[in-house]
Amino acid sequence: MYTRRMVAVAIAAVLAFAPAASAEVKTGEFDYKQGDTVLAGFIAWDDAAKGKRPGVLVVHEWWGHNEHARNQAKRLAEAGYVGFALDMYGKGKVATHAKDAEAFMNEATKDPAALAARFNAALELLKQDPRVDSEKIAAIGYCFGGSVVLGRARAGADLAAVVSVHGALATKSPAEKGKVKARVLVLTGDADPMIPPEQVEAFNAEMTTAGAKFQVVSYPGARHSFTNPAADKAGMDALAYNPEADEVLGGDAGPIQGGLAMRTHDLLEAGSEVGIEVVEHQMHGLVAFGTRPVTEAS
Repeated sequence: MYTRRMVAVAIAAVLAFAPAASAEVKTGEFDYKQGDTVLAGFIAWDDAAKGKRPGVLVVHEWWGHNEHARNQAKRLAEAGYVGFALDMYGKGKVATHAKDAEAFMNEATKDPAALAARFNAALELLKQDPRVDSEKIAAIGYCFGGSVVLGRARAGADLAAVVSVHGALATKSPAEKGKVKARVLVLTGDADPMIPPEQVEAFNAEMTTAGAKFQVVSYPGARHSFTNPAADKAGMDALAYNPEADEVLGGDAGPIQGGLAMRTHDLLEAGSEVGIEVVEHQMHGLVAFGTRPVTEAS
């Protein structure tokens, strides 16, 4: 069982990264374009923080650029990042029914070059933000967004880290040896029927063959979309919000106590002495949380 006490096991590992002052999160909404397509952007940052800090792109679920994606950007801002919830579909294309979400996703993915261009349009905007350290950019994707960020990692995108949260792992374009530059973290549910064990095993083999630095963590009992409180309203048995797993990743405990911000920090800082210490501390925390590191490569 997950508890806030368990979450506290990992707090010491991230104190050096936590903002010195209380977070004063500011947000902004804006339109941007890729080609002729108008896209909706949402950015969040801690106005009390000084100096440049890492930037994190947030790629939405198949529902589109909705409140769930924006909330993740705000949670990241509270943890000391600049969070940018991007839009892969087009302004106003937000679904509440699975049929509509599937149609939006299929339209967005039918042209891989256009999909990459939409991601890159947001990446360039984030790099230009004066608050962002352009050498430390990560991308986090949920569900559909998880497959997007993994696709960018497979393609050799110049990212420090990518994190897939309950995202599809199968691909028609497996990573080539030596091409993956980003450190990769996959967070999945072991009860997710959309990502069965054989898909996880195939991903492990793919990343190992590619020589990628990656880790897969499986959350016991978690089904698909386990971080989205609205998952139960979708009317799909495969989807279910899991508050215990979500709390470990941030949830009501806040992202500084949550594992997702800590792990993103680990990935961005990996290689430094501090980063190594944090990773070691993190692995103790994972045992306490009850999660299972399926594969670890560094």
